[in-house]
Amino acid sequence: MNFLKRCTFAIISHPDAGKTTMTEKIIHQGKVIRQAGMVKSKQGNYAKSDWMELEKQRGISVSSSVISFDYLDRAMHLLDTPGHKDFSEDTYRTLTAVESALMMIDSAKGVEEQTRKLMKVCRMRDTPIVTFMNKFDRDAMDPFELIDNVEKICSIQCIPMNWPIGDGVEFKGIYDRKTKTIIKFNKNGKSYLDHDVINFNDMAHLKELNIFSEDDLNKLNEDLEMLEGLIPNLDSSEFLSGIQTPLFFGSALFSFGVKELVDHMAKFSPSPIKREVILPPYTAHAEKKFIEPEDKLFSGFVFKIQANMDKNHRDRIAFLRVCSGKFMRNQKIYHTRLKKELKVSSPVFFQAQDRSLAEEAFPGDIIGIHDNGKLQIGDTFTEGKDCKYTGIPSFAPEIFQQVTLKDPLKAKQLDKGLVQLSEEGTVQLFKRRTTNEKILGAVGILQFEVVKFRLENEYGVRGEFNSHFFQGIRWLKFKSELEKKSFEIDYANVILYDGKDRVCFGVKSEWDLKLAIEKNPEVEFFQNSDYTS
Repeated sequence: MNFLKRCTFAIISHPDAGKTTMTEKIIHQGKVIRQAGMVKSKQGNYAKSDWMELEKQRGISVSSSVISFDYLDRAMHLLDTPGHKDFSEDTYRTLTAVESALMMIDSAKGVEEQTRKLMKVCRMRDTPIVTFMNKFDRDAMDPFELIDNVEKICSIQCIPMNWPIGDGVEFKGIYDRKTKTIIKFNKNGKSYLDHDVINFNDMAHLKELNIFSEDDLNKLNEDLEMLEGLIPNLDSSEFLSGIQTPLFFGSALFSFGVKELVDHMAKFSPSPIKREVILPPYTAHAEKKFIEPEDKLFSGFVFKIQANMDKNHRDRIAFLRVCSGKFMRNQKIYHTRLKKELKVSSPVFFQAQDRSLAEEAFPGDIIGIHDNGKLQIGDTFTEGKDCKYTGIPSFAPEIFQQVTLKDPLKAKQLDKGLVQLSEEGTVQLFKRRTTNEKILGAVGILQFEVVKFRLENEYGVRGEFNSHFFQGIRWLKFKSELEKKSFEIDYANVILYDGKDRVCFGVKSEWDLKLAIEKNPEVEFFQNSDYTS
């Protein structure tokens, strides 16, 4: 079946480890673009995956993007994710839509905080990991130290597929353990074609080149002997179980080691796998089952919503991961939350902000569905079956800001912008019962900056953002309507309503929360908004 040729993967890393640069070089390798862009560019040659204006200005990725391309007879779907910790929610949700991940490590720093957190999410799902030790064109840690660092922190066994010769200004190239060749590093290289490949066994030719000193070759021989004695061969079952990670060394900036990495991923990364759903009624004790990708009936779920990707059309797109069956354009699919059918006439494939019409799609594919405001992250679509895909995370906000409008005539634009941006998952929007204040909740402070920027640039609204005294939010569940009304009156000053009009308790302090719980034993307090699933 066609789904066996799909390879859907995400790139994860700490900020500045080279994730977006690697994305550009991979899609250049896949012939999606003629010239790789830069995360920070003075000539306007920006990274293709950084399509949002703020990303170009700040030189950071703040939104996941999807790029599809064919490579070595595989349909590759690359999901570039935000590296900044303030946008980890978007990254966590994106990881639910992939079968494998590429972990980027800054070779001078080893495993950093955000990578550690993202690896924990991957470990929860036993996601297969391929690792790239980046920036060997700069000063780097000893490669054996790097292996030890990754294995201890990430609890995964590293199996080097190649080996570096020097680092920084002394970086001479890498040795490919499979082909037993040396690939000479060329700092002026823009693609893998610019790097010479030399047979390692042809010592006479190596010495003639006068590139590698005798010390270089002796150290390489010593390192290879240690590798043979200490590290086993890569076992495909151990890789697919998330126990082993194939490890590559190189420099994404100079396209060095990228071809070998992408070749490996195309040949050995997993095809779509079975996924868990729950059956109605959707309670904490709902019945669970697995849906196999080869099931004949179509199913999939929405893991991301993005508004205004195309400023000319002011559109809103839901990113849908196909999990089973075959999707056809103009097909009617069943929306399990709204319990109604939806005809999809213009589904699209992505190349960041660029699109092409999707006539058909198979498990592993990511398609975009035009949304008029009714879809939500986590929505499940099927070919008639009533079920819901699980495992899409939701996070309780930790910091809060109040938004006030500078121009009273633009109240409608503000409401529309805040609602759409909150539905994308950029922030969470709450309205206060007594004052009707608009309060935004987020995990990181930079999320508010993104909202402010996008309100001004996409909706023409200038808002004033000020810190709010709430320290947390609890979603509430009542046994009766009478109990709900009574609680809303008693705690009117801290009652909030979220985007789905659910009742929430605004936490002013841990003491206030503890007291409210003790006084209302029949009311259930939940930290996350997905308590009903």
